[in-house]
Formats: sequence, C-alpha cells, structure tokens
Amino acid sequence: MPPASAFNANVILLSLCQALLNTGNILLVSVNALIGKELAPSVVLITLPMAMQFIGLMAATIPASLIMQRIGRKNGFYLGNLIGLLGAACSAIALVETSFWAFNLGTLLLGIGIGFGMLYRFAAIEAAPPGQQSRAISLVMAGGVLAAVLGPNLAIHSRVWFTDTPFLGGFIGLLGLYCLALVLLRSVRLGALSIHQSNDASRPLGAIMRQPVFVISVVAGMVGYAVMNLLMSATPLAMIRQGFSFDDSAHVIQWHVLGMFVPAFFTGRLVERFGAPAMMLVGGALMLLCILVNLLGQSHWHFWLALVLLGTGWCFMFVSATSFLTGAYRPAEKARTQAANEFLVFSSVALSALGAGWLEASLGWVMMNWLMLPVVLAAMALIAGLTRCRQAAD
Repeated sequence: MPPASAFNANVILLSLCQALLNTGNILLVSVNALIGKELAPSVVLITLPMAMQFIGLMAATIPASLIMQRIGRKNGFYLGNLIGLLGAACSAIALVETSFWAFNLGTLLLGIGIGFGMLYRFAAIEAAPPGQQSRAISLVMAGGVLAAVLGPNLAIHSRVWFTDTPFLGGFIGLLGLYCLALVLLRSVRLGALSIHQSNDASRPLGAIMRQPVFVISVVAGMVGYAVMNLLMSATPLAMIRQGFSFDDSAHVIQWHVLGMFVPAFFTGRLVERFGAPAMMLVGGALMLLCILVNLLGQSHWHFWLALVLLGTGWCFMFVSATSFLTGAYRPAEKARTQAANEFLVFSSVALSALGAGWLEASLGWVMMNWLMLPVVLAAMALIAGLTRCRQAAD
C-alpha cells in the first residue's frame, strides 16, 4: 500500500483526469439534444446521439474492466482517453459536414472513452488505505465540480468561435482537454495490474449477482442513473419548448452537475457514518422532491431547483451504490463483478437516453415526471426491503 501522501496525490490526479474526461459528458448533455434537433431526420431520433453516447459507455463496461485486468488501470485509462480524442475529432468533422450519422459515431466513441473513465472510482478504491474507500470515491467523484464549470461554459463561449457552425468550438476545446488528461495520467502512480489476480477461490458470477448486497447496489445505480439521465436529457428540450434560450438551459445543466458532484465532498463520510443503504434512500427522497418540483411548474426557477435536487439525489445514490458494491466480491472477483455492475447500470442509462426525446415529444414533460414517480418509489421499497432481510440474516 502506498504511503498516505502518495495516496492523496494519486486520488487527486485521478479526480482531475476524470473531471477532464467528464467535461465531454457534460458538454454532450448541454448540446446533444439541440444538435440532434437540428440534424435528425425524425423527431424520434432527436436524442439518438445521447443514446449512442451511453450505448458506447455500456459497450465499454465489460471490455474496459477485463482489459485493465490484463494491462493495468493506467494503460487502460490511456486507451480510454485516446478513444475519447477520436470521438471528439469525429464529432467535429460531422458538424462541419452536417452529418447526423457521423455525429452519432462520434458520440459513440466519446461514450466508450467515458466508459473507461468511469472506472477511475474503482482505481481510487484500490489505492485507498483500509477504511478510506468511501472518501476516496467521493474525492474522485468530486472532480466532477471542475467538469460542471468547464462543460457548460465551453458549450456557451465556444459558440462564437465558428459562427457558421455554432457547436463546433466545443468539440475543438474538448480535444485540448483530453490531451491535458493524457499529460496528467503520466504522473499517476498505480501498479501495473491494479486489479490483481488472487489465489482465493472465485465464485460463479451468478452466485455473486444473487447476493442482496449486489442487488441493492445495482438497483440503486440503475434507477438513480436512469431517472437522472432521462430527466436531465429532456430538460433542454422542455426549456426550449417553454421559450428559454440555449444559455438558460446550459446554466441550468451547470447547476445540475454541481448538484451531482459538490455533495461528493462529504457523501463518503455520511456513507461511513450512516451506511450506504440509508444514503441510497436519502438520494431517492431527493429525486422524489425533484419530480414534485417539476410537476408544480415550468418556470426557470422550477427547472433550476428540480435539476439541483436531481443531481444531489443521484450523487447520494451513485456514491453509496459504488461503496456498497465493494462488499459483494472477493479480490479475484473484482473485474467480473465490476463489469457486470457497470453493464447493468449503463444499459439502463442508454435506454433512458434513447427514450428521453421521444417521451418529451410524444407524452410531454409533465407526464414524463409522473411516470418516474413509481419507478423511484419501487426502487426505494426494494432497497429498504432487501436491507432489512440482509440485516435479519446477519
């Protein structure tokens, strides 16, 4: 185990690298639906670029974990950044050529790169001293605060760089940020194989996935991320429909992302004190408040407050689920268990992104929110029920 100073430096560098990679994610959230609205041949396909991003992320989950098991975390992160660079370049070329399908290819590649980057939080767990895993996750996730500032501002201010192609500048800027992430990665000190093989017996994946701790973690991750992504992806469309400007929607998204990542500075401590399942339920309650605010009105204030609550609820659910998942596997089972978790969570996210544009256009903003109520309530009931069963068994 590295000394505390080395641990702190590594986690901070991992946090910065994830922040730069996630800037692409936030940029895409700010502009994807609007680019889709301009380029898509059908209203049903407006959020296809967003869906392709999460399909890429989903497709990367299992290969990324297994690749890193063979070549090490650091080399895997290099590979993810290079794929992200290719995606940003492809997206920029697609905008110049006004090609909807090429833009979808670019967002797919960006999603694959982000999929590799999502494993930064597991690298932080493995680098952390015993008892500090939740805080390490929080610190890495808190790097999203930088992404919350860079992403929307890059989307807004880069629009004047190329007046004939307003969104092109954002992807040019993204190329520079991904290059900076590659430079920072050079200073990260991780073992050649951070996910090491163990001599311990490895259980079948089915047995691991049937554990209540795994089910609770995956349900919290799937529902928290899918509901968050669905409402977040549809918000710019709903705001434009209400007459708000692009800058208005970008600033709302920025506050939403701050809600996602600012609480990560203290979420780990709360998880250590009160337990992960309790914090998952707090996250679910905040999501219910978000839906209530959305149902009460569609002013700028309603959109702003709802997305801050949505982001904060996601943070509690996602950090808690990630921390709780570590109790589901032995050292030899890390790669397969993490891959299964990521695949299930981001499959639900991809479906939510694909359906966001269609639901907002066909059912409307209010009905979308009504549909999310039973989903969140059912997840909270399942988490509470399985937690009680697990405690009774112990």
